Amino acid sequence: MDYKCLKLEKHDDQVSLVTLNRPEKLNSLNPQLMLEIEQVSQELSKDANTRVVIFTGAGKHFCGGVDLSDLPEPKTVLENLRRLESGPVMIEKINKMNPITIAAINGGAYGGGACIAAACDFRIGAENCKVGFPESKLGMNLSWRALPLVLRLIGPANAKEMVILGKGYNAETLLKWGFISKTVPNGNLLDSAFEMAHEYARMPPIPAQMIKKSINRLSSAMDDSIMHMDSDQWLLTAGTKDFTEGISAFFEKREATFKGD
Repeated sequence: MDYKCLKLEKHDDQVSLVTLNRPEKLNSLNPQLMLEIEQVSQELSKDANTRVVIFTGAGKHFCGGVDLSDLPEPKTVLENLRRLESGPVMIEKINKMNPITIAAINGGAYGGGACIAAACDFRIGAENCKVGFPESKLGMNLSWRALPLVLRLIGPANAKEMVILGKGYNAETLLKWGFISKTVPNGNLLDSAFEMAHEYARMPPIPAQMIKKSINRLSSAMDDSIMHMDSDQWLLTAGTKDFTEGISAFFEKREATFKGD
């Protein structure tokens, strides 16, 4: 199918490259791009020839997170709940893809962009990459069922620091924590990603994909019993004055003052 906000390139019969393609907006996630990520994940998951998929961003950055300037205004709480389903569904589609997935992180990956990277099987970071979850600085929780993914990658203490403080962390820290598996020079990112991709593509695909699926299910067995509250938490935080203050401070490029209200 035709995609407007991403590019799908099949470099050979077994390895595909998905490039988030809104570089003028730091590849930030608007409703169209989120829908296309969901659709391309489903398309490649159904393709028996595709063994490995690489996700990256066009231009200087992987993904700047949700495009706060392009959010539809919900008319009812129920409409808001339906809109909130798109993020978790997108992340779940990536996480449950049959092929092996690799995030090649160029530049910044923040918020929803960091969630996309966390949902992949492996992450390679350029030396200039930075990853962060700034949601708490905007007065909201980390949703999209991403918290368990981050917890499993970097452990409880590091996850608390990363998510509560909302900072961006550099490649050295991300490598030490285990969020990324290797760092490479900025100009070698895609070459290194394709090298890893072809190593996995050479493996017999049936056991490789069965092992991936089993490991994912073992490590996420409790997720559904807990993370159903994601949207409820977001609705709660989005109704606070701190949320309004956080969003205002973001657009006004100033330090937010939170009062717990």
